Amino acid sequence: MTQPLLWSRRADGGPLASPIDAALEVGAYEALWSENNTSFKSLAERFSNAAPGTRPSDLVPEREARDVGARVLAKLRSRTGQRFDIRLNGELDYPQRLRDATYPVELLYFQGNWDLAYTRSVAVVGTRKPSDEGRQRTAQLVRRLVADDFTIVSGLAEGVDTAAHEAAIAAGGRTIAVIGTPLGKVYPRDNAELQARIAQDFLLVSQVPVERYDAQNPKVNRFFFPERNKTMSALSEATIIVEAGETSGTLIQAREALKQRRKLFILNSCFERPDLTWPAKFERDGAIRVRDYDDIRRELVR
Repeated sequence: MTQPLLWSRRADGGPLASPIDAALEVGAYEALWSENNTSFKSLAERFSNAAPGTRPSDLVPEREARDVGARVLAKLRSRTGQRFDIRLNGELDYPQRLRDATYPVELLYFQGNWDLAYTRSVAVVGTRKPSDEGRQRTAQLVRRLVADDFTIVSGLAEGVDTAAHEAAIAAGGRTIAVIGTPLGKVYPRDNAELQARIAQDFLLVSQVPVERYDAQNPKVNRFFFPERNKTMSALSEATIIVEAGETSGTLIQAREALKQRRKLFILNSCFERPDLTWPAKFERDGAIRVRDYDDIRRELVR
């Protein structure tokens, strides 16, 4: 962040809004997260019940927001070593499709090229422990999507997510990573180089509050990962599941995609596993079975 005050027009096309004091909004957002039992659900409900146009700074005393904001920005500057910025609900640069998430977030942190958020994008997701065939299918699928000019969205987890990002870059395409940690934190550690590459050359997005994350132990922080799947689905026009077990976190995104009326594709190899019941269930709910890439292309390419 290099500019503390940002003038912008409202997302509804209305007149010029009051300037955004980015440091103030960051501090207020983070302060809201410091309250007991705050969750994405409780925050979404709080803003839903507030007056239209309410910002985080309207709900937190200014002095508190200033103090928290100064701490958070100092942490992010020291941890990222790169430029970062925010997007705030209600402003023109905040994609309205993100409001389709079950618990939409008011503020996003990001590094990289925000323009990628407006490209046609498809989420490619799956298990952290894919088979060799699953990795190959991921790479083949991503190459075809890149050839059709789609941006590849994934969560930078190990396994299918990593394979999807790497295949997009190798094919000369675009990729967006929506992570379950704050900016400047890396999970898994083996993806540090890949995360830095995406932050510099593509787009890295986080909805995770810095101070809340720092104050909790890793076990509690796990709940941020499934929540980011909801944002990942909302950001994309479709989700494709390559490979996933019966209890995979990927299924959270599958449910969310259908709820958000996004296309949900499931590779046929998932249906061929006798130990899995979820593919047939999601197909009954409206998911599309993918026997070859043309099954995807017919639905998306226009």
